[in-house]
Amino acid sequence: MASTGSTSGLLRIAVPNKGALSAAASEMLREAGYRQRDDAKRLTLIDEENGVEFFYLRPRDIALYVGEGTLDIGITGRDLLHDSGAKAEEVLRLGFGRSRFRFAGPAGAFAEVEQLDGRRIATSYVGVVREFLQQRGVDADVVRLDGAVETSIQLGVADAIADVVETGSTLRQAGLEVFGETILDSEAVMITRSGSVPSGLEIFRRRIEGVLIARSYVMMDYDIRAEDLAAATELTPGLEGPTVSPLHREGWVAVRAMVPREGAQRLMDDLYSIGARAILLTDIHACRL
Repeated sequence: MASTGSTSGLLRIAVPNKGALSAAASEMLREAGYRQRDDAKRLTLIDEENGVEFFYLRPRDIALYVGEGTLDIGITGRDLLHDSGAKAEEVLRLGFGRSRFRFAGPAGAFAEVEQLDGRRIATSYVGVVREFLQQRGVDADVVRLDGAVETSIQLGVADAIADVVETGSTLRQAGLEVFGETILDSEAVMITRSGSVPSGLEIFRRRIEGVLIARSYVMMDYDIRAEDLAAATELTPGLEGPTVSPLHREGWVAVRAMVPREGAQRLMDDLYSIGARAILLTDIHACRL
């Protein structure tokens, strides 16, 4: 594979400058040990110590810069990556900015995507919608509209829309309902140029993965009788086995293990029921596996 890298030797990373992805992306980068801007108007930031330079760009433009090789890595939405048509590819899911892209039309007007053949569809994501329809052999007129598209049907611009759906309340207020299969499940993703491995990618990726794991797990500590240790460690096997240390109290041991954050409270109940005591949960701020 080809390798890219700036002449200065710094890894060049594009970060959303505004919108739903911006704050979460910068927070993740801070947790990974990288400097981030304090002034929202700042367009670039060099983190010399970590060998990176950040460029704060419109989320919709990031895939284009990365695809052209102008920048090495980008953080953007999967929907924006697909819509751009850029020569860039997703290399890591980042777990925030989740959204679902659906078709919607007047209540009762449509039941399936095939009914859109020959109709007009308004959307801000023309590339995504056209690709989806082509894959299903549906020939529709896709109209690009920036911003809210809910009123396009009422104004006679379109017969249906394709847009991000969260609760669906905005659509219902406009007299619309979703129909057909989901067009795209989106979230924030890390991208690179297709077929390219930028110098420094693995270190950057490892740091971000460390944040993702730290957010998904907690550290659990508890004391338990040695005779009940086997039952307890079945509940808390850890990643490569729990750490077990003898306590000054005769017949008791202390156990430490990483456990999934989801369900941790229920796990504490289960441990207590088999005799564990002094059960503690601690957040993990970063890790390497």
